[in-house]
Formats: sequence, C-alpha cells, structure tokens
Amino acid sequence: MSTKLATNRYGKSRVRVIRLTKHAGHHDLDEWTVQLLLTGDFETTHTLGDNSKILPTDTMKNTIYVVAHETQATSIEGYAQDLIDYILTRNPQVSSAECILQSHLWKRMTIDGQPYPTAFMHGSNEVQTTRISRKQNAAFEITSGLDGLFVLKTAQSGFTGFIKDSLTTLPETTDRLFGTVVKAEWTYTPAAIASSIDFNKVRTHLREAMLSTFAQHNSLSVQQTLYAMGESALAHTDLIDSVYMLMPNKHNLLIDLARFDRTNPNHIFVPTDEPHGTIEATITRA
Repeated sequence: MSTKLATNRYGKSRVRVIRLTKHAGHHDLDEWTVQLLLTGDFETTHTLGDNSKILPTDTMKNTIYVVAHETQATSIEGYAQDLIDYILTRNPQVSSAECILQSHLWKRMTIDGQPYPTAFMHGSNEVQTTRISRKQNAAFEITSGLDGLFVLKTAQSGFTGFIKDSLTTLPETTDRLFGTVVKAEWTYTPAAIASSIDFNKVRTHLREAMLSTFAQHNSLSVQQTLYAMGESALAHTDLIDSVYMLMPNKHNLLIDLARFDRTNPNHIFVPTDEPHGTIEATITRA
C-alpha cells in the first residue's frame, strides 16, 4: 500500500500567562490563554522519525513566555504578531504560524468608591479573542472578537409567525425574555492590518455598537437581532470586512402558576442552559 503525508501541523495549547505591568501609582494585569500552531517542512519526522526540523513544543511554551516579557505591545493582536514574527524569523523550516489567544478580563476593585491601583477581580466570563496567522514573507491575517458575553433583555422581544406542525408545542409570544451568550469575530481588512490601528479601541467601539443594537432592537427573532448587530459593527468602521456571530438562544421558561391559583404575567421564569437554540451567521459587505 502506498501512502503519503497530507496536511499536518503541530504546536502548544492552553499556555496560560499572567503579565503584570507596573506603572508609577498603579499596575495593569493581563491574563492570556495562548495556542501556537506551526505548519512547515515536517514530513520526515512523521515518516522517518527524524526530528531535526522540529522545534519542541516545550520550547514553544517558553517562547510564549519570553515574548510576553519582551513585547511592548498593548493589545493581544500586537503580542500575537510579535510572537509569530519571533518564530518565523528563527525557523525557516516553518512555512506559517498561527496564534490563537484568549484574554480573560480583570477589573480593578473599587475601595471606598475609588478604583484600587493594585487589586483586581474577575469581571465576567467574557473573553477577548484573536486568531492571527502569517506565512513566511507574507502579510498577517487577523480575526479578532469576543466570546462568553452573556446578555439578556426583558422587553422588545417576541417570536411569532413560525411554522406550526403536529409536533409544535411552542406558543407564539410578543413579550419574552431574550438571553444569549454572544460570540463575535470580525476579520480585519489587509489595509487595516498594514496600518498602525489601535486594536483595543476598535474592539471597544465594536462591542459598544453591537450591545447598543442588542438593547434597542425590536427583536422579532434571534436571527434578526444577530443580523442587526453584525450590520451595526460593519457600519461602525471600514477596518473590517466581515463579522461572524454565534448567539445561542438561552431559554427562560415561564412558570405555570395556575395550579396554585395564581397568574404569572411574565414575572417568574426558570432559566435553562440546555437544550438551547443555536443561531449563527456571517455578515459581509455587499
């Protein structure tokens, strides 16, 4: 039997880093989970057990730490670009590198009504994300976003006019709780990547634009609101050319209090995690 090696890559995953930056009078705290993946001339390690072109994954882990120490980047995108540049300039056998990074959010503790300069607490389960790749002698490709952003609105949400067959038990409603965990990823244009943009500022503004739309949109379905949020992101800036959105419908079920001789005018609900609806789409410029 004749075989050959097809696609392959390797790397290091779940590398956790805390970076403490000390300023006069206050500290900044970053926590990252980093994955680094390499593609290149690695055939002989698979076919012959020849490891002469393999950068050990333990070395990759150490590189993640050292670049975190040395980088002057103030954004996760900037750090990931520095990490990839470090790998590619020192490893010609690597044809491309990809860094996938999550930034876990900390916020300053408030003591006596003021942000404390050196004490922090987790804000939420929301994470900032980026996926950056580059081939040797080529430009970066950057997709950034957010995940784990749990939001809920208590008005301006309904669901009517859907298909009803013999197995449909869901009632129509024009007044429901709309809860979801937002995942959004936006792809930067080549021109934006080539310029010195402020990734943190773009992220903040896109997040604000999408949340504003979520809160104010008169939602006839999760799909409609998802699309409107993607539209608002694209309308906000020309630095991105597409937005991927994933918004599971986290159901909050109205409790039937009739058996207790009580009415429940959308007052008492039970939140559920599963099963949940899964709604996703990519919105691009026409």
